[in-house]
Amino acid sequence: MKMDREGIARVARRRIAWRLLPFVFVMYVICYVDRANLSFANLRMSADLGFSDKVYGLGSGIFFIGYVLFEVPGAIIVERWSARKWMARIMITWGLVTILTGYIRTAQQFYIARFFLGVAEASFFPGIIVYLTHWFRTSDRAKAIAFFYAAVPAASVVGSMVASWLLGVHWSGLAGWRWIFIVEGIPAIVLGATALFYLTDLPWQAEWLSRDERDWIAGELESERQAKKRIHNYTIGQALRDRKVILLMLPYFLALTGAQASVFWVPTFIKRLSGLPASQVALWVAVPGFVGIAGMLLNGWHSDKTGERRWHTAIPLIVAGIAFLLIANARAFPAALALLVLGGGCMFAYYPVYWSIPTLFLSESAAAACFGLINSVGHTGGFIGPSVVGYLNIRSGNMTSAFLFIGGCYLLAGIIVPAIRIRTVSSLAQDVLSGAMREDRSS
Repeated sequence: MKMDREGIARVARRRIAWRLLPFVFVMYVICYVDRANLSFANLRMSADLGFSDKVYGLGSGIFFIGYVLFEVPGAIIVERWSARKWMARIMITWGLVTILTGYIRTAQQFYIARFFLGVAEASFFPGIIVYLTHWFRTSDRAKAIAFFYAAVPAASVVGSMVASWLLGVHWSGLAGWRWIFIVEGIPAIVLGATALFYLTDLPWQAEWLSRDERDWIAGELESERQAKKRIHNYTIGQALRDRKVILLMLPYFLALTGAQASVFWVPTFIKRLSGLPASQVALWVAVPGFVGIAGMLLNGWHSDKTGERRWHTAIPLIVAGIAFLLIANARAFPAALALLVLGGGCMFAYYPVYWSIPTLFLSESAAAACFGLINSVGHTGGFIGPSVVGYLNIRSGNMTSAFLFIGGCYLLAGIIVPAIRIRTVSSLAQDVLSGAMREDRSS
């Protein structure tokens, strides 16, 4: 019995989600584990190698210099060449660099390893966002991005568990913190090789969909592209100069300045405040990750249900900002941990809705370039945040100033987001429909 259009749509959406989202989720878990494993390794690394907070903060941030340089070109490559091949290249090279990081001895080697890890990973995130726009309609996109981005708090949980175990080992004469890099670099290489055979670049190439399903999703996405072009027919240059794109950069820059500072310094903060051994500290860091997964999925689902984007982005940022400002005055470990759980959960919750905003008015190469630009500008905050915290710790002798800085970044980002005015896809579709009706009347 032949299905009607609604039945075809329902089955196609389900098959696409189950085929692609679990795989890109695992890819991003591995990606973020390899990026943030430094925070757990540092529970022992700096003491073993004689690194100061300044050296560690600078090394944490240097990652983002290489990362930023190659974001835009890489995102355009995904759009114009092949997401499947580019993602495989990224994962294999970053896995190799991560493994080599386990053998560093000096500050200079540390800086070099972090720089090339950034170069290797560059364009992975915007590339995946571009890839998801090839498969998910606007009305499904926040949920899809939420599922993908849930990998970030999930990586916090996974990384914490693995680090808690590896910090206690001493295999082949190598300290446990070195094994964190060596062991966690291997899955990236394996997954990168798998991506070459598993991922499909575009819907009409998907042999795992029926012909009706391929035609349905391709038609839906083409209709959205045409609707956007009727209102915003951007070239790459025009899109990069658009006021909305520029406004989107600022809150993301501020939010990532706070986020990367907290990611790289929270384990150290918990250890100094609680006095717990490194293995237990790593487990405590997992707690905000669990809350972040729930917050991210719930916020993405509710944003798609209501069609509202700006306040679903702003409110989590504002709450995270207030929580981190309060941490600055927390002296007892239980109170500080409760605020970290709240702030960490909200820190993750805004991501999927934020990244659904530029997809409302950008498509094709213009979208790829802007996703790369927004992400690269945002991640300059990844260099600034950890470095500023290292400087503030040395100047003040504690982390009070650091948490005031982190909280202020989140709060300001949340205040800026509501000022960004972007027409929704439903209004674009209505414009297209109205235009078609006017053409029919005139003819």
